[in-house]
Amino acid sequence: MNGLFLGVDTSNYTTSVSCVSNEGIVFERRTMLSVPLGNRGLRQSDAVFQHVRNLPPLIEAILSSVDRNTIQAVAVSAKPTAAEESYMPVFLAGKLAAVSIASSFDIPIFETTHQAGHVRAALLGQEEQFSEGLFLAMHLSGGTTDLLLVRRENGLLGDITRIGGCDDLHAGQFVDRVGVRLGLPFPSGVSLELLANAAQDRSIKLPANVRGLNCSFSGQESQCQRLIDSGADREAVAYAVYDCMARTFTKLLTNAFAETGVKKALLSGGVSGSLLLRTLLRERLEQELFYAQNGLSSDNAVGTALLARDFYQKQSR
Repeated sequence: MNGLFLGVDTSNYTTSVSCVSNEGIVFERRTMLSVPLGNRGLRQSDAVFQHVRNLPPLIEAILSSVDRNTIQAVAVSAKPTAAEESYMPVFLAGKLAAVSIASSFDIPIFETTHQAGHVRAALLGQEEQFSEGLFLAMHLSGGTTDLLLVRRENGLLGDITRIGGCDDLHAGQFVDRVGVRLGLPFPSGVSLELLANAAQDRSIKLPANVRGLNCSFSGQESQCQRLIDSGADREAVAYAVYDCMARTFTKLLTNAFAETGVKKALLSGGVSGSLLLRTLLRERLEQELFYAQNGLSSDNAVGTALLARDFYQKQSR
């Protein structure tokens, strides 16, 4: 089946659009939201304003780069996760844009979640590894640290069920709060990882607070703040953050593998894109972990566009 499929995603800190075909990614572009130096985030109203400003040039760029007559469907991330109470105003900006596109082209629109988009993007190129049945997934970002049980049915992404995760501070918040305290820009992942890789002193051990399938990072973040206040080496503190996350996720995944009997895990979200974290996890876990392709761990609309293709083809059967 020939045709193009569009995706729109407006997360907390990235405006994203994408187009895919049966062969793969045709167009992909995103714009990071601007966060003033020293700030640890944006108010939702400010983020919505930036999305509204970013979307027109992105949509113009995608529509001028593809054959509009072959666009079959559009999907949009309408909320963060599948949980009933899940809601953030930022996703309304993307929904408005997607509805406008669908109405203009008289094509179907499918609503999905930001989390499903992350999982679907991470599956790209690895569909055969996760062909049918259940697998574990982790969504690691500034707004989510979720341990998930995901079902694949008839080659499509099925139910995504949260079975554990972080009780307080998310992994990305842990990284960003320590990074901003060290004078790094927000989001701080790339800069903090550079500091961590330069660490000569790797002796600081923050506790890996895990209880079954749940974890916590708030105490460790407070400990890092005290270390920084006491003059601890910046690189050593940065490395301690990644070492702590690796030990925490190792325990979580080990417990989840044992409890569910599932053999494979797929990691998505911006935090999972860290090469240092991947190395530390590989050293600690016997099971093979799978990750998104380069550039698809962080927020993007590729997974959303792939879901548009999946939903459309399922509907057309």
